[in-house]
Parts: sequence; structure tokens; C-alpha cells
Amino acid sequence: MTDYRKTKLACYLGFITQAIAANFAPLLFLKFHNDFGISLGNIALISTVYFFMQLLIDLFCAKFVDRIGYRVSIVVSEVCSSLGLIALAFLPYILPNAFAGILISVTVYAVGCGLIEVLGSPIIEACPFDNKEATMSLLHSFYCWGAVGTIVISTLFFKLFGMDSWRWLSVLWALIPAYNIYNFATCPIVPIVEDGKGMGIRQLGKRPLFWVSICLMVCAGASELAMAQWASAYAEAALGLSKTLGDLMGPCMFAVTMGISRIIYGKYGEKLALSKFMLGSGALCVICYLMASLSANPFIGLIGCTLCGFSVGIMWPGTISISSKRFPTGGTAMFALLAMAGDLGGSIGPAIVGRVTQYAGDNIRAGMGVGLVFPIVLIIMLIIMSKAKQKDL
Repeated sequence: MTDYRKTKLACYLGFITQAIAANFAPLLFLKFHNDFGISLGNIALISTVYFFMQLLIDLFCAKFVDRIGYRVSIVVSEVCSSLGLIALAFLPYILPNAFAGILISVTVYAVGCGLIEVLGSPIIEACPFDNKEATMSLLHSFYCWGAVGTIVISTLFFKLFGMDSWRWLSVLWALIPAYNIYNFATCPIVPIVEDGKGMGIRQLGKRPLFWVSICLMVCAGASELAMAQWASAYAEAALGLSKTLGDLMGPCMFAVTMGISRIIYGKYGEKLALSKFMLGSGALCVICYLMASLSANPFIGLIGCTLCGFSVGIMWPGTISISSKRFPTGGTAMFALLAMAGDLGGSIGPAIVGRVTQYAGDNIRAGMGVGLVFPIVLIIMLIIMSKAKQKDL
């Protein structure tokens, strides 16, 4: 019998790699600003380039990955992730324009992370595990633990060795995807659907319920990232914490509770109805946004931010699992379009919260209040999805 434990390990490390790439560079933004004289406006472009490349890779995967093959594509993802992190340590000092060196590095590892995001879920979905919803949730929990590890280990590393040693830490982080190249090159990988039998983008677009899945994914990404991206600023503004404590009490605790949610479903998923678990999570998310936006007590607001991580934990992997059941021949195109929708939501959510915060006179509570719309729409989409019959697909 084929042993798929190595496949599972490779996918776990792939999601940890994605978390490293997404969370390491933002910890260095002020360092880049001070050392290289890069304006804060240009610094903000680093995240924009990262997420834009993710969106492009999502589209690329929908069209071409089936032709290239899963193994080649996922190995390339780890190669790009490792090379990008190594390049980040050296290119800004080698090239005449340090900012160009940073953007090139970010682009390279964003390509790798985009491939991991699209391919990791279908690789796990295709493996013959007993409870696929629970396994999917557990897989996505490793992104959370990767984010926590990146923030905590990097913070401790900088305290011990100083911020000037960030280049060596970047190289050390690159060792994880470098090692994972071997795992993906040798582990068993099963096609998600038989060759030539997967649905294409046009076929999926003709299914009304698939658009409900897309809306679910947009709201899942927006609900998660709108809070996660602003959690540190909220902790600093509401409680007057330092940048270090703000990172630990904001996005770090958010990632911890999100990971706990995914592990709980990963362990007890067989006993829990996914749609009901997601509806309950959506309701809790609404409460969390209300706590963050309306409470006059800053500690209650911070609890809302923290619990929001738990509430959104199941939304992204849960939507993938629901869609996989509804569209069993959705194939690579379905996973790629869902990832694109999640990334789109992850871009829109924080931007809306930030813009409203600015218009409200830098009142971050007002921005959080507008973010409330995302979990509300998600609940509505879940109700529509749960009531839809098979013939409506």
C-alpha cells in the first residue's frame, strides 16, 4: 500500500514556507526604509507586488498546470520560494537599486508561494485519507503555525543578534523550502481528476453555485485578512503597546487562535457538520468585529481581534472542502479560481478597512465596523449553499 505520510509532510512544509514568505518581509519594512532610504509609499508596494503575483499565478495554474504536471509545478514552487528568500538577503546589496533587488526577490518567492497555495490543497484532496475535510483543515493550520513561528522566532533572533543580522535569518528560512524540494520530488502524488476529465474555467463559470463558492472565498479571505493585517495596528492604537508587543498580541495571537480552530476541526471533524461549524464560525466572526469596533474597553476589543482568528480559521479550508464535494471534477481550475478569490478578498478587505480608517480621522474602530460586512455576506452565502440541491449545480 502506498504511504502518503510523506506527501502530507511535504504539503505541511509547503504551507509553512508560504507563511514564512508572507510574514518575514513585513517585519523588515522599517529596516528597509531606514537602511536603503526607500519611501514608505514604495515600502507598501512590496506587499502589493507579493499579492498581485499570487493572483497572476492563480490564473496561470487554472490554465497550464494540468499540462505541465503537478510534480514539476510543486517542485518549482519550492525552488522559487528558496531562491527568493536567499535573493532577499543579497540582491538589495548587489544591485545599484536596493528597492529593485527587494522587488525581484519578492516576485520570485511569490511565484513559489502562489503555486503552493493552489497545488497544496488538491494534492491533499486527491490522497485517499478517511476524512478529507478534517485533513484539509489540519493542512491549512500549518500556515497559522508557520506565521506564528516566523513572527516569534524572527523577533527572538533580532533580539539576540540584532536587526542587522536579518540577512542570515532570511537564508536560514530558505532552508525549509530547499529541503522540501526533495520531499515533493519523491512523495506519491495522485491526480485530482483523471487526465482530460477536469472541468475548465468556462464550465465552472456556467454553474451558478460555483459563483456562490467564489463569493464565499472572497468573504473568507476578506474576513481573515482585514483583521489579521490590522491586528498589530489595533493593538498599538487601542492599548498603546510597543511594535514588538503589538505584533505578538495582534497578528501572532490571531494566528494562534486560527490554528487552534483548524486543529480542532482536523481532530474532531468526523463528529462535526462542516456547514454548521462554518455558520457558527461566521456568527462568532460577526460578534468579534462588533467587539473590535464598538467596545469602549480596549481589552475587550483586543479579545475580539484574538477570537476573530478562531472564527475565520475554518472559512478558507472549509470553502475548499465544500466546493470539492459539490464539484468533484472541478480539478485544478476550481482550486486555482478559489485561491484567486481568496487572494482577492485578502487584498480588498484590508484596503477597505484602511481607507475607512483614514476617512474617519485615523479611527481604526470605524474601519473594523465596515469590515463587519464580510462575515455577514459569508453567512448568507453559506445558507444559500446549504439549501441548494444537487440539481441546482
